[in-house]
Amino acid sequence: MCGIAGILTPPGGTALVGEAVARMSAALSHRGPDGQGSWACRRESAVFVHRRLGIIDPSPAGRQPMSIDNGRLTITFNGAIYNFMELRRNLEGRGVTFQSATDTEVVLHAYDAFGERCVERLRGMFAFAIWDERAQSCFLARDRYGIKPLYYTADRQRCAFASELRALRASGLLSPAIDADAVCAYLQTGSVPEPLTLFADAKCLEAGHLAVWKNGTLERRQYVDLSFEPAITSDDAVARTRDALVDSVQHHLVSDVPLGIFLSGGVDSTSLLALSAGLGRGDTRAMTMALPGSDADEVSLARRTAQHFGVRHDVCDVTAESARPLFERYLAVMDQPSIDGMNMLAVSTLARSCGTKVMLSGLGADELFGGYPSVRDVPRLTAWRRRFEAVGPLRRVAGRLLAAVPDPRYRRIGDIIEQPPSMVAAYTAYRGIFTRAEARLLTSTLVPDAVNAAEPTDREPATDLTAQDALCRLEMTRYMRNQLLRDADVMSMAEGVEVRVPFLDARVIETVTAIPQVTRLAAAKQLLVSAVPEIPAWVSSQPKRGFMFPVDRWLDGAWQGMFDDTDARTPVAMRTWYRKWCVHALTSWLRRNSAPAAKAATAMAVSRGING
Repeated sequence: MCGIAGILTPPGGTALVGEAVARMSAALSHRGPDGQGSWACRRESAVFVHRRLGIIDPSPAGRQPMSIDNGRLTITFNGAIYNFMELRRNLEGRGVTFQSATDTEVVLHAYDAFGERCVERLRGMFAFAIWDERAQSCFLARDRYGIKPLYYTADRQRCAFASELRALRASGLLSPAIDADAVCAYLQTGSVPEPLTLFADAKCLEAGHLAVWKNGTLERRQYVDLSFEPAITSDDAVARTRDALVDSVQHHLVSDVPLGIFLSGGVDSTSLLALSAGLGRGDTRAMTMALPGSDADEVSLARRTAQHFGVRHDVCDVTAESARPLFERYLAVMDQPSIDGMNMLAVSTLARSCGTKVMLSGLGADELFGGYPSVRDVPRLTAWRRRFEAVGPLRRVAGRLLAAVPDPRYRRIGDIIEQPPSMVAAYTAYRGIFTRAEARLLTSTLVPDAVNAAEPTDREPATDLTAQDALCRLEMTRYMRNQLLRDADVMSMAEGVEVRVPFLDARVIETVTAIPQVTRLAAAKQLLVSAVPEIPAWVSSQPKRGFMFPVDRWLDGAWQGMFDDTDARTPVAMRTWYRKWCVHALTSWLRRNSAPAAKAATAMAVSRGING
């Protein structure tokens, strides 16, 4: 796991070595505390930098950027390829000789052997760039499900890419202009949806996409998509799911450095610990974040589970007092604003303090096995909205009346009623922070000079999926991809920790999405519980409890006054903690990244506003 960046120019273009590249590397230093490297091609029309977090073969042989065939192909790679040993044996059978024990070299030789289609053979998480000296082109790719990020800015003169948006900004090549569409989308959902970024001239390479830079042009295409096509009988579902999970965990446990598991009191992380123990990894450490005095605290369950499987258990207590400086650090390290992620920062800090560089997370299980209430609620909400079509013009009247109610929940319901009926509209409102109208007003207030001010379109993809499968797809391609995975990457890498997500292994997803919906989405994630019977009853019998900081309670204590400035200066209702957090995170980011926006953010006193 590492940080990567690079600058590309057309043949004969200006060489962009020196300060720009050095600034990009410095901006990514937290992602790679174990080493750094840089490389320039012969004509200096391609420059790569790399920050290394040594996990597989941490010896000097694994240094990057890495070249083969006397510099004909060079890679800068971020990620982990879990089937690299199988691929290596395949390539050795073709006569390839390896100089290291790394998965990086396997990716490089796989590209040499299979070209762009090498990505279809890679099982893992990755973002990388490969320079082809002979073709004078650069191949960029990102993993299937968006676990590892890759940002870029490109025009006819140059292309720059990096693992984090902050590195593009540090290069000096990126305009500070803010994208109004991205701000508006963030305020609605709590995260910036790919391919947008808050910078108008930067984009995120979408999950499952690749791109080729050649002769001043960047061409993108999708190489894989998420599908739900039942092909496994319900009778085989449990056995097939278990086989895929065991295989995934076994591959995810490959590491040359200490490894642990983020352990909560739920079935997702417990299943990973159970399978890890069954595979003989008794040296795996379990780590839990505790919330003393909160109903959301699961440390007693996690401690009992760790003792049951005989693993060492470390706990990080997060109180209102300790959370305040943690929140300030969260604001400082976030690459783009989010309403989530501080929990990942806290437990990653614990992991790093324990000397553990690799952690497994249960992220993705709720999306795959229907663990969220949204699987039932959003299809019902969509069907309810369609019935409103019968009332004609009264629908808009009802929507406007609800949009005027101070309670944000009713405002979002009014937003649904005013829009044409669709699963996307219902889902966005269900998981939403602000309504479309509120987001537009906030955007014009916070970032008056933002570009692309037209309202972004959010089309529902054409599909023949059932309502529940369509909802699962939305959870995986929106909430999980744009918020959970991005926060996991940024916050863990801020502490130099690699987070692995076995539930998002290609074989696991291909297996589970091929199981009929009635079995896959059975209540209480019964398919997962049946596939891992080692899960103790005290875990599997617990009701679903999503982790959430008790911010409302903290605001009455040690956090008192934290959001007062945001609350007083914002021209929309700010009744809930998550609305306050959302705007506070955005204005904090704007102050650091956009001088014009910062000026507006600090002087946005509104003479007349609703402050509920």
